[in-house]
Amino acid sequence: MGRLFWKIFFAFWLTALAAAAVTGTAVWLQHHPLGAAEPELAQGPGAMLAGELASATLRHGGVEALREWLKETRRTQRPSLLAVDAQGRDLLDRPVPTNALARARELAASEEGTRVAREVTAAGGERYLLFTPLEGEPRRPRRPAPPPPPWELALIVGIASFAVSGLLAWYLSRPIRALRWAFGAAAEGRLETRARPLMQGRRDEIADLGDDFDRMAEQLQGLVAAQRRLMHDVSHELRSPLARLQAAIGLARQNPDKLEASLERIEREATRLDELLGEALTLARLESGAPEAAVETVDLADLVADVAEDARFEAQALGRGLALRSVDKLLARGHSELLHRAVENIVRNAVKYTAAGTEVELDLHMAGARAAFVVSDRGPGIPPAELERVFEPFYRISGDTVKGFGLGLAIARRAVLAHGGHISAHNREGGGLVVKIELPLA
Repeated sequence: MGRLFWKIFFAFWLTALAAAAVTGTAVWLQHHPLGAAEPELAQGPGAMLAGELASATLRHGGVEALREWLKETRRTQRPSLLAVDAQGRDLLDRPVPTNALARARELAASEEGTRVAREVTAAGGERYLLFTPLEGEPRRPRRPAPPPPPWELALIVGIASFAVSGLLAWYLSRPIRALRWAFGAAAEGRLETRARPLMQGRRDEIADLGDDFDRMAEQLQGLVAAQRRLMHDVSHELRSPLARLQAAIGLARQNPDKLEASLERIEREATRLDELLGEALTLARLESGAPEAAVETVDLADLVADVAEDARFEAQALGRGLALRSVDKLLARGHSELLHRAVENIVRNAVKYTAAGTEVELDLHMAGARAAFVVSDRGPGIPPAELERVFEPFYRISGDTVKGFGLGLAIARRAVLAHGGHISAHNREGGGLVVKIELPLA
């Protein structure tokens, strides 16, 4: 168990223990006030009058007169007054309550208690303590039993709070230990680790933290898998141009008369390698996260017009046409370079695949709160089962005779997704392919 467990445990336990001790002490003091003594003597008007009469009888009549007076009033006075000598014996040999005698002596020595208990000297010099002890306890309302002392309450509450605090601390620290294990596993490269199954149905902030960890691990796992797949595909694609380069170099060495043709071949392959690496780096940057360029307001109408002008020149050289229908102005927030790259890849791809003598149609318009850009060609189209796969890196349609690396549509898709948009493709009636991009407006 870690440090957090003990911090939570002792915090709750000591708090409960202190609260129990304070509460128990307060309750105990209410039943046992400091400095207060239990009244053991009668203090009513009758007891005070009896004390006055007995005191006068003793002073003026002596001990025998007081004895006779006590005998006469014994049957009528309740409770009975006691006359106790210095040895603690009553004048009529009645039992003397110890607590009442001690309290009477204490009060007789004080000025405030002389009316309740008094010490009187007889004519012969004898000294008697006169007081009336309480009798007939059943007449008084019974007081409830006092609570146990504070240390007993503290002990009981301490044991109970010890168990509760331990369970609470364990309940709070257990998911944190699970999260710590999950972070350690992810740091070791096990990105398939998930923390949510370890929470066992919790629904609190710690469980939300586990969900956030799972989302992070899932994104990292996807990024790492994409990077590995990209490295594998790039290495595979590099083999062919490198093999052709080596072959051209070998031919140049074997046949110096064809050196010029070999150099042209080497130059073409080097250009292809440069294009491949450039597109691979662009795709890797998009898959790794947000691009480094600053976000700005982009006029999609101007961007599409620039791409269309360049693509029209290329299409005319191939005996094809290009038609543009666009709104005057359509603003979006994003990275102009990436958006330009996405639009250009889709348009150039349509120009390459559309049939000779046909026309590529570009349409930019507003669709609700989004901008819609549609590119339509009259090419061979794509088999329905492969419509989604054309956006994967290095994917080529079976039987494709057009040269390329299969990265154009993959870059376009990731660029559009990075801007919160959507891209899709479907076959066109009468032959051809339609690619649609939707982007949120500024």
